[in-house]
Amino acid sequence: MISSSRRAFLRDACAGLGALGSVGSIVGGLRAQEAARAEEPELPSLPSFDRAMEEHMGPRAIPGGALAVLRGGRLVHLRGYGKLDRDREERVRATSLFRLASLSKPITAIAVLRLVEAGRLALDEPILRYVALEPFLEEGASEDPRWQRVTLRHCLQHSGGWDRGRSFDPMFRAVPFAHRLGRPAPASAHDVVRVMRGRALDFDPGTRYAYSNFGYCLLGRAIESVAGTSYEEHVRTQVLVPLGAGAMRIGRSLPTQRADGEVRYHLPPGHAEKRVDSAFPAAGERVPAPDGGFHLEAMDAHGGWIASALDLARFLAALDRPAQPPLLAEDTRRMMQERPAPPLGRDDRGVESETYYGLGWMVRPRKDRPERANLWHSGSLPGTSTLMVRRHDGLSWVVLFNQRQESDELPDGAIDAALHRAAATVEAWPSEDLFERCAR
Repeated sequence: MISSSRRAFLRDACAGLGALGSVGSIVGGLRAQEAARAEEPELPSLPSFDRAMEEHMGPRAIPGGALAVLRGGRLVHLRGYGKLDRDREERVRATSLFRLASLSKPITAIAVLRLVEAGRLALDEPILRYVALEPFLEEGASEDPRWQRVTLRHCLQHSGGWDRGRSFDPMFRAVPFAHRLGRPAPASAHDVVRVMRGRALDFDPGTRYAYSNFGYCLLGRAIESVAGTSYEEHVRTQVLVPLGAGAMRIGRSLPTQRADGEVRYHLPPGHAEKRVDSAFPAAGERVPAPDGGFHLEAMDAHGGWIASALDLARFLAALDRPAQPPLLAEDTRRMMQERPAPPLGRDDRGVESETYYGLGWMVRPRKDRPERANLWHSGSLPGTSTLMVRRHDGLSWVVLFNQRQESDELPDGAIDAALHRAAATVEAWPSEDLFERCAR
């Protein structure tokens, strides 16, 4: 029989309770976790991952984070750390919801590839076959004919012809784009597409890589056109809910509209008082960037999702458990990580680069076995830093934070190497699968 204290411990582990009341109490929190696990020695215990989170969050004064680790599709580590809100005492759970930022792109890519498998989308067809929104043209202007050559594959691989370094990122033009169309701000995703249809591309499609949020915005509209419903509804009902990840949804820009259990998003110390113009000018105020400085709803397919570490672990497990009904067929999974056709995935001399962007993921193949590769994606917005990793050896993890650094000191990306180091020190991986404790 399981004691009441053991049931309580298992309940908290399944919910992903963080034992950290504040960033300043991380050490004490970890000791409390270790003491609890000492009473339950048979439960998964991966203190090296806890230490990695402590050492990352502490110096950066990150209020809250969550981490899920999988091995061979089994959930072996699940924790929340710190606070939902720097100004409140409620702790982060691994079921707490965080903005994913660009971790939304692998989700969109999976949805596209499933529709390709079903014969409803074709990777090498022009995106305009599926996105028929009328271009907004200034007087005397004409549409760039290169738009007709942009394919779904180009959009997935960031080679569609848009370079925010040369021009701008249209997904952060919610107010001026709305004004251009004579509509109330903020501009919707459809508004953004209409304005961009009237602009020239920055380069010929398929000729080079340039990271593009807008390309994934177009993919969201292509999904809508064949699904006959909103992007969010299709991805939730056809991809996420069957996995038990039904809490995932498109987030909301304004604090008053946040989901239950969602964290508050913070700017780092020294930047907390900074204000920007609201993307919702009817409010007539300047706001912290995470609280209305951009239109998150319009970023749906490239950066709009919110999710918990637990639900993202379910998403990753579905990719790594081919014995169960898989998210993608084996051939499609291989295609997802293949090197793009030249000149993509090569350096200026035409030599194959060590890493490249596949279909929704960054990819680093093993030199000795190119068919095996590490896949990953990071995400970043004001108030948000995220990372999702799928290693060639069956290890995967997702880590979510409710603060992003705003300077080059103590970079957010340092968590990547820290978690790889944490994995390298594990001498014996737990045999128990926490998914069984966290029944859907």
